[in-house]
Amino acid sequence: MWDRLLTDCHIATMDPAVDAPFGAIEDGAIGIVDGRIVRVGRRVDLAGYRARTVEPLGGAWVTPGLVDCHTHLVFGGNRSDEFEQRLKGATYEEIARAGGGIVSSVKATRQASLETLIEGARPRLKALMRGGVTTVEIKSGYGLDVETEIRMLRAARGLGDSEEVRVVATLLALHALPPEYQARREAFVRLAAEQMIPAAKGLADAVDAFAENIGFTIDEVSKLFDAARMHKMRVKLHAEQLSNREGAALAARYGALSADHLEHADEAGIEAMAGAGMVAVLLPGAFYALNETKKPPIDLLRKHKVPIAIATDCNPGTSPILSPTLMLNMACTLFRLTPEEALAGMTREGARALGLQDEIGTVSPGKAADLCIWRANRPAELCYWIGHPGPERRIVAGLDA
Repeated sequence: MWDRLLTDCHIATMDPAVDAPFGAIEDGAIGIVDGRIVRVGRRVDLAGYRARTVEPLGGAWVTPGLVDCHTHLVFGGNRSDEFEQRLKGATYEEIARAGGGIVSSVKATRQASLETLIEGARPRLKALMRGGVTTVEIKSGYGLDVETEIRMLRAARGLGDSEEVRVVATLLALHALPPEYQARREAFVRLAAEQMIPAAKGLADAVDAFAENIGFTIDEVSKLFDAARMHKMRVKLHAEQLSNREGAALAARYGALSADHLEHADEAGIEAMAGAGMVAVLLPGAFYALNETKKPPIDLLRKHKVPIAIATDCNPGTSPILSPTLMLNMACTLFRLTPEEALAGMTREGARALGLQDEIGTVSPGKAADLCIWRANRPAELCYWIGHPGPERRIVAGLDA
């Protein structure tokens, strides 16, 4: 006997094996046992099965739970002053070079206790959950020393333990050069590779870096990725956001899970990503907040069949965004993705960007029953409404959340 049977619903499975837009099954049903999906199909085909609880959903649409695969949710303070500076004409690079940007978040984050970091991030996490997120990646990167980076990772884990959401933690070891290392870049890279990574093993699921002219060079990132490989940790990379540093190709050489941003990526980098089976994580919130004009090369990603994920990039400086459905709309309106591509980007491909494609991301038998129930007439409405408030209900591991 099944635990739950959801009936009288339409299902946007997002499963490519279902030959319909959005992988849709109309007038469908979903069987759940022990937190996992055991059967998905037309309601008439599941009519003979018994369940402890049978729940008619009144014609609602069911999707996989949303996956926000790139966030910086844990930090101290905020950077609303930089927002004002940008409105007066200052660029992101100018603010960073003047001591603002990432480094300006470091002081407040270093001073914050573990409890302060957790409770500061909790409202942001809850906002994403209300928007439909059932899995979220949380990066460190605002500590820039071993102690604070580890505290940030512990905060991410603490949020996952105390909220009905799956949390993936990432060590963003090379995010910015801390003030005390301004004349000692090589020493900081060694610190990240030789001390941060070993300390984070078991707390972090992957290692990340910022390859950029205001970040770190390809050679510096390579040293970090060599250390990650030695400790058997997967990597991902902030790449080609402000310029082309050939970060996408570097990430591909290390078999990275993803390269993220990619506004300045070229065809060689996209080809390398395709060959490595990587995911392109696009971040329309940062593009919007920075008032950028150069868009990611969507046509090249399509041409080379690189999976496209979408995420909020929620952070205090360049993407203070807490609405996953707004990202779906922006992916369509700013980057010209189709609604089906956008929704896949925050479900199936978001899961792939975290290496979790076998566990979550589609409504398919064998996967975790992480679901969202939406009062909508068509799946495209999730991208159509600007700032849609979120689903009627979330289900995480088979339970209402």
